Amino acid sequence: MNRCLAFLAALLVAFLSVSSACTAQSAEWIHFTLEPRINQPDRIQVSFRSGERAYEENNWSSGFRPSDLVGLDLAGLRGAGSRPLRFSVIREAGRVDCSGHGGEGYAAGYCSFTADPAFTQLLESRGIGRPTREQAFGLMALNARRELIDAVSAARYPTPSIENLMALSALNVTGDYIAGMARAGYRPATIQSLIEFKALNITPEWIAGFVHIGYGNLPADQLVQLKALNITPDYIASFDRIGYRHLPVDQLVQLKAMNITPEFVQRIEAVDSSLPPVDKLVQLKAFDKRR
Repeated sequence: MNRCLAFLAALLVAFLSVSSACTAQSAEWIHFTLEPRINQPDRIQVSFRSGERAYEENNWSSGFRPSDLVGLDLAGLRGAGSRPLRFSVIREAGRVDCSGHGGEGYAAGYCSFTADPAFTQLLESRGIGRPTREQAFGLMALNARRELIDAVSAARYPTPSIENLMALSALNVTGDYIAGMARAGYRPATIQSLIEFKALNITPEWIAGFVHIGYGNLPADQLVQLKALNITPDYIASFDRIGYRHLPVDQLVQLKAMNITPEFVQRIEAVDSSLPPVDKLVQLKAFDKRR
């Protein structure tokens, strides 16, 4: 179980770090670069960097469709020589307006950021709070949207914090995902639980696989354990086929954590002529690992 929780914690840290990485410092100007995106010729790699000191800077880098870079002279960017270039990235939470010089596929310059007043007002009116400039830039970079805020409210979750909203946006939680999980019988009690579900890619389709083999209405924490250890319906069915009928989730977690397979059980059975209880299998596997 400790391995499961450690895995989940590490995964969440990895995902939630996206939101902090997209938070700009309070510097007025943001430096940008444009360059070709490797292996995706239909995208342009855009990197934004903001920071008052070299050791205190945060980056936002992503592949954009040319149409997302409003006003960009694509022919000029790809043409020979160097020329002035401008573009904007416009999202619900705000916009960056950039100008610089470029050509032969590369450009660099500076941008200014403007938070969208209507989006800021929405956050305040829903009790989420008024973001700082840094948070507002992060919300824009992560493409936070009204649709997500409305879906969280419609599902009657607790009011998210700005950090919650950034984490949900970083994980691409959508209204369809929230509604689909609700139809599957799951509306986690907290925003943090919803974040855990999405970070682990727990989906209605994944849940349906367990329902199909008789594991319906599992508690949310048990779903997290199953997903964190990559316990699949096929893994469970393989034990069912050799005589371990409808094992409880805590025993399945023990088996998977110890990498116990039906093949290992069958080797034990060939010696003992009977199916050992799960606790005995765990002991035997631990002994086998120490040898």
